[in-house]
Amino acid sequence: MDSYPAPALALVEQMRKAAAAEPARAIAFQGAPGANSHRAALEWAPECLPLPCFSFEDALEAVNAGRAGSAIIPIENSQNGRVADIHFLLPESGLSIVGEYFLPIHHTVMAVGKGPFKAAYSHPQALGQTRFWLRERGIIPMAYADTAGAAALVKEMDDPEVCAIAPSLAADLYGLQVTDRDIEDAADNMTRFVILSREQIDPATLSGETAMTTFIFEVKNIPAALYKALGGFATNGVNMTKLESYYEGASFAASMFYADIVGAPGDPAVDRALEELAFHCKELRILGSYRQSRPRP
Repeated sequence: MDSYPAPALALVEQMRKAAAAEPARAIAFQGAPGANSHRAALEWAPECLPLPCFSFEDALEAVNAGRAGSAIIPIENSQNGRVADIHFLLPESGLSIVGEYFLPIHHTVMAVGKGPFKAAYSHPQALGQTRFWLRERGIIPMAYADTAGAAALVKEMDDPEVCAIAPSLAADLYGLQVTDRDIEDAADNMTRFVILSREQIDPATLSGETAMTTFIFEVKNIPAALYKALGGFATNGVNMTKLESYYEGASFAASMFYADIVGAPGDPAVDRALEELAFHCKELRILGSYRQSRPRP
């Protein structure tokens, strides 16, 4: 908790006490109060008790330790791609994906003064989503752990030449002046969050609904292994909406793949596709099946 800027500490303590009293209602999120993940938690479950955590690891650990019933974690942004390290953290957490939520992202400039500003503090994702706005004004981007924490830091610095890029909620919480709104470089800026829990959803309960399934896999180290592994999804008519590769370890010898498909185990077509995938894999691990919250093309 001491890693937060001083203006955020009282709010963090208050929210942690509330969550400790009713951990089943708590949703852990990464960031200071007022972050986009805070907003996402409240929109996903309006009656929840948001539990701020300094890092993604802390948020996942809060669920494993029973301090929160679930966690809400950003996984990718429509403009700036996947959130760094999340592909490593999800499998390691031992938690299951039980839902998804799409949050429109609007960035607000806030400060103790009205500018002009020499530097802007925010999360690297937010800085990437506003890079054209910053470049046009000659403002130096300064990375911070999260957007709302950056707002609390700017309040603590009390420097009129620096600003924060954060949700407008953070300006209200930390008593900052809003100087510009909606500065994101793309009007359709959207972040996808996943909700994680210790208990997975039984795919059978998703029958009759449009579901998503997320999994990771490593193919065998033989020619055309990936081509053969993915062929089952095409021949069985299963829509794969996401496929990304990443390396584990320092050898760069074997790629891991992260994938989303429409459907869930129990559907004969999905079962056949996953069976064919497993035949060509050294490792296959399903991270969760859950209700689709937004149609895929």
